[in-house]
Amino acid sequence: MTDEQILGELSLPGMLQDLVLDSADINEFLDGLARLAADTLSTPGRDVMAGVTLLRRRSIGTVASSSEQAKLMDEVQYAFDDGPCIRAARDGQVYHVDDFLEEKRFGAYPAAIVEHGMRSAVGVPIPLDGLAAAGLNLYSPQPHAFDDESIAEAVQLATEASKFLRLAVRVAHLTDTGEHLRAAMNSRTTIDVAAGIIMGQNRCSHEAAITILKAASSGRNMKLADVAAAVVTSIGQQLPETHFVT
Repeated sequence: MTDEQILGELSLPGMLQDLVLDSADINEFLDGLARLAADTLSTPGRDVMAGVTLLRRRSIGTVASSSEQAKLMDEVQYAFDDGPCIRAARDGQVYHVDDFLEEKRFGAYPAAIVEHGMRSAVGVPIPLDGLAAAGLNLYSPQPHAFDDESIAEAVQLATEASKFLRLAVRVAHLTDTGEHLRAAMNSRTTIDVAAGIIMGQNRCSHEAAITILKAASSGRNMKLADVAAAVVTSIGQQLPETHFVT
């Protein structure tokens, strides 16, 4: 193993951590992962394209790719609902195709992918928590492009990526939950302010003001928060915001 390879292995977790920290969302992280895989595994004489497939109970699709051609290669596989990458995600094991011209698995898929110029591929599972499964998809126009060392490198990349992907999913979930909570609190504040305006205008109780807002919401087929916002802005007031201490 060369010094460059050792350095690459040592720096892989750091590169993935940087991807998580620098990415605005999970899709951006996965796009970075696909590009990293393609760049890491491509060598002189071996061009590698990469994609990431996400399988859910009722859907399948490429969530990231290193190029438009890599995305197209994944879509060819989805059209047959079979191939090394789909099986890797479903079965949780590595599938290697040394040369699609000699490949007997996967039905009619190998002949179709050869027509698109691909000769070899590797599908590597990315272990995930929950109901989803993922796979790292690697393609090359050269036959016999992936040896044992490059496959081991791809497995290491997928294994490390799964740790950071699960972290990214948790962070995204917490961020999404926080945004929904913030939106709900802002809506609640707007409704309370609107109710106060109606109370002042109609000299009624808070309960009566809420009833008026709900009646307007039902009659206009609008969300209660939207009706409340219209009441607040109708008197020239800005919509209130709930501030959270972090």
